[in-house]
Amino acid sequence: MRSEYDFTEGVRGKHAARYASGTNVVVLDPDVADQFRTEEEVNDTLRAVARLLLVAKKRGRRGTV
Repeated sequence: MRSEYDFTEGVRGKHAARYASGTNVVVLDPDVADQFRTEEEVNDTLRAVARLLLVAKKRGRRGTV
């Protein structure tokens, strides 16, 4: 560990409960992140894409939507 790292005000296990509850953390590439202002916008968009994929699957199409 580098000497310039200062954890004196760190909190051990601060995010442990959320992590243990099954939360997935996804890091977006900067160009993708620039397209969304909020976490909610990302989730809404992913839900819409998931619905499109489900419809395509039900119709028997293969590949992309």
